[in-house]
Amino acid sequence: MDGVSFLEGLWFVLICILWLGYFVLEGFDFGVGMLLRAVAKDDDEKRAVIHSIGPVWDGNEVWLLVAGGATFAAFPQWYATLFSGFYLALFLILAALIVRGVFFELWGKRTDPTWRKRWEIAFAVGSFVPALIWGVGWANIVGGSPIGADGEFTGTLFDLLKPYALAGGLATLALFLAHGACYLELKTKAEIRERSKAIAVKAMPAATALVAIFLIWTVIRQTSDGGSVEILSAVIAAGAVVALIGASVTVAESPGKAFVATSLGTVLMFTALFCDLFPNAMVSSTSSAYDLTLSAAASSHYTLSVMTVVAVALVPVVLLYQGWTYWVFRQRLGAEDFGDARTPLDLIEGRRGEMSE
Repeated sequence: MDGVSFLEGLWFVLICILWLGYFVLEGFDFGVGMLLRAVAKDDDEKRAVIHSIGPVWDGNEVWLLVAGGATFAAFPQWYATLFSGFYLALFLILAALIVRGVFFELWGKRTDPTWRKRWEIAFAVGSFVPALIWGVGWANIVGGSPIGADGEFTGTLFDLLKPYALAGGLATLALFLAHGACYLELKTKAEIRERSKAIAVKAMPAATALVAIFLIWTVIRQTSDGGSVEILSAVIAAGAVVALIGASVTVAESPGKAFVATSLGTVLMFTALFCDLFPNAMVSSTSSAYDLTLSAAASSHYTLSVMTVVAVALVPVVLLYQGWTYWVFRQRLGAEDFGDARTPLDLIEGRRGEMSE
């Protein structure tokens, strides 16, 4: 595998899978955050939208933590180069994620409309920022960042804001917003669902177009960098666009199919980028000789072996637990469900009471 050992390749694939899970799950979280004030008009409707992701948002973020931890352990040089170059961008993402977490705790603490409006705006901004920056960041990882011979980042934040990277940011921003609208159409009812449906119908074609432009640009860059087109990456990119076209066609009549299609489109989009990146961990825009390869960035064989044993033992448990969480909180939500209920557990207890009667 181009000088990459089996365990190095395995952990690259596993880390990519963690990122894919994060973008699919946290992607609709970001979309819901951006759409809260657009689809919900009063406090009961807003509470329904908030509780649509309330039980799962923090579990979704675990995928990011595990991806970062796995990168640190399996490819420490990749982690070091990434954080030295993207420090400010990652700090902005971290600040936005903190604001999102605080929102869930504080929004309902006071009934003052001004208090709640400010937190709703903060929630929207805290969702918008990472949805944009993740696309910019991964476009820079794949497209190339100013990295020197010592593996250190040699540029500034503005060097990361190239047209190709900004196209990646707009693609993920639009995709996550449409993904969130599909999720709300699937998870809510009555007026909230209708508003979500109206937004999804308009957002999906725009997201499809932006993702297609970004992926076409990615394929063109592969040839302009001096090599032939990476066929696998190009085929997967085409599959991503086809999946999103399918979501655009089905979103009005079948939110379930549309949500599956946007999830598949997200997976295929980033898979195409990961295929383009391999066998590198970071691409240098300064010189191809300074590209950080997976082999150069990897930990020792013993470390990767121990990590593999731990992952095989524990990852299935985590996946089963998260799947159980989604099953428990699978019901549709609407404004009428929120009288005295103030937490997801209140909703469960209320439904149990209805069933016992």
